[in-house]
Amino acid sequence: MSKIVGIKLGKSGKIYDFDSGHFVLKPGDRVIVNTEQGKAMGVICNKPRAQEEELKPQSRELKQVYRIANNKDIEKYEKNCRLENDIYSYCYDSIKRLSLDMSLIAVERMFDGSKVVIYFSSEGRVDFRELIKELVQQFHTKIEMKQIGVRHQAKMVGGLGTCGRPLCCSTFLDNFAPVSIKMAKKQNLSLNPAKISGMCGRLMCCLAYEYDYYNEAQKNIPKVGKMIDTKKGRGKIIRHNVLRETFTICLDPSEEEVEISYGEIINDSAPKENNKRGGNQ
Repeated sequence: MSKIVGIKLGKSGKIYDFDSGHFVLKPGDRVIVNTEQGKAMGVICNKPRAQEEELKPQSRELKQVYRIANNKDIEKYEKNCRLENDIYSYCYDSIKRLSLDMSLIAVERMFDGSKVVIYFSSEGRVDFRELIKELVQQFHTKIEMKQIGVRHQAKMVGGLGTCGRPLCCSTFLDNFAPVSIKMAKKQNLSLNPAKISGMCGRLMCCLAYEYDYYNEAQKNIPKVGKMIDTKKGRGKIIRHNVLRETFTICLDPSEEEVEISYGEIINDSAPKENNKRGGNQ
């Protein structure tokens, strides 16, 4: 019975699931797989696991492992890696010499040697025709230039985030979800761009992880700025701590700040108003 295996392709560290087919595989084995860009060599990264029947209707059909890599495949892969380094160095020097307004990010040669893809970033359009001409004359291969954004650049380059862990985008994130400043406000985070921006300079992807929880948790509690009666007196809500289920209120008239739990509210008119509206309907 075929099993699912996680295979790391290329140098990006991204792991994809494949169907092992009839092959008996273990972590560390090198295999050849079919991808959208042709054949590629990958490394088995985890133990094969059984396909769960209940997940089959929901998941897309997995591509099968083509075959186990042999010595010639490994030699070809290592040769491609050396050529990628040579092209990167030559391309980097050419970009500086031609004064092109672009940042070289990575070079990838297809496993079958059909073409070389050069990834770069730039704030605008770049006329790289002269650069391609030089690269073709030097390496006698098809060259494809691919411009990517700053978020994809961080995904390819990798690194450590402010949390001290490898970047989410370079490890497990498949797609970039929309992230807005509203998510930081909802979670009472600092709005200092330096604290909520990732290595790419954009808002951190992790701001979206708990946003739905905060949205749901704050539905039936009084909002910031509302006056409430508590066991410690009447006061105005100035902060929420959703995870601890507490409010920080400014007591009236002493203006003393105290932290109270949800259970210490004596009279909260907001739920009553909601019930009243529901009754009118």
